[in-house]
Amino acid sequence: MAYPLSDAALQWQRTARAFADEVLMPHEETAEFNEGELPPAVYEHHKRTAMELGFPLMDAPLSYGGLALPMLTQVVVWEQLGRVTNALSWCMSEVHAWMFEACNADQIERYILPMMQGQRRECYAITEAEAGSDNTAIASVARRVGDDYLISGEKWFVTSANKADFLFFQAVVDEGGGQGDGASGQHALFFMDKDSAGMEMLDNPLFGHTYSSHHPTYSFRGVRVSAANRIGAPGAGMDFTRSWFRRERLMIAARCCGAAGRLIDLASAFAQSRVVSGQPISQYQLIQAMLADSITELWAARLMTYEAAAMQDRGEDLALIHTHCSMAKLYASEMANRVADRVVQIFGGRGYMRSNPAQRFFRELRVDRIWEGTSEIQRLIIARSLLKRGVDGMIGL
Repeated sequence: MAYPLSDAALQWQRTARAFADEVLMPHEETAEFNEGELPPAVYEHHKRTAMELGFPLMDAPLSYGGLALPMLTQVVVWEQLGRVTNALSWCMSEVHAWMFEACNADQIERYILPMMQGQRRECYAITEAEAGSDNTAIASVARRVGDDYLISGEKWFVTSANKADFLFFQAVVDEGGGQGDGASGQHALFFMDKDSAGMEMLDNPLFGHTYSSHHPTYSFRGVRVSAANRIGAPGAGMDFTRSWFRRERLMIAARCCGAAGRLIDLASAFAQSRVVSGQPISQYQLIQAMLADSITELWAARLMTYEAAAMQDRGEDLALIHTHCSMAKLYASEMANRVADRVVQIFGGRGYMRSNPAQRFFRELRVDRIWEGTSEIQRLIIARSLLKRGVDGMIGL
């Protein structure tokens, strides 16, 4: 039995599946063997199609021309987009509901609406050398000078910075001698234009995946940012960051489910066609065991991910939702890695070829246990919630 989805959600699921399978997948190998890059015309076609289908607008409020889709529907969409390797589904910017809550009318006009329209592209400058999963350890400082802030620090793994024209930048505020609005020592988010003076790329390392979106390291030396670019009320920076993390963790879980689903399909088809010692390897119990474990774990991960999304649609306690997003990311990301490992094994030597999606997923899925909070950090979040709420408070009687 499938998880009960509305007719509208099922239609979005079919739309996303067709976009993934028919529009994006045919270009995976081109990306793989060209450092993640596609011909400009192909990339623009992907971006234009994604926008026409409405994917960038899924979480935006109706009042701004968005679709305000239920979170469960958005998860269903990103699950299907997760079936594609080489991050080809990252052909668009996607605005989030929290941005409209956090930003004032001027900021929405200058940054958020152009994102919706495909005219601007964002990236997130949060991680630092000593502040990864623990973003409370961020050392970058935004010092108030008149109507501006001078921002200094260093940011690592600024994903998609090579495609962006502005950053969401997190820093600790120094209002200068205790003056200003009382935000000194607190975290804040800022809009920072990428062409700002004082911003320098220090490194653009290569990673295990082959994406056209890079993850460079930048230094910031006295970058002048207008106070009008500080996002939200004093001290609210961490609230916005948590909102971003909740969504990212949930969508990582969704994409991992999509990847695992495709991997299981590929392995099942291969196992039925590959003949060894006179019979398809699907008839061997050790292969059957790997397939059985994979589909069972995918079903569990999908249920967990869908329910974490449904909790948000029901408006349940935000702290509990935060924990359930961590649970979904933890289980789904580790599940997908186990599935990828089994599927490479089922394919044998063929599974180690870069032309095989199993090999690409084997490399690409590994980072999902690291970014947006490592598996270890997710376990800490979950354990602390359990100790506070107990079993019944976490998952019901």
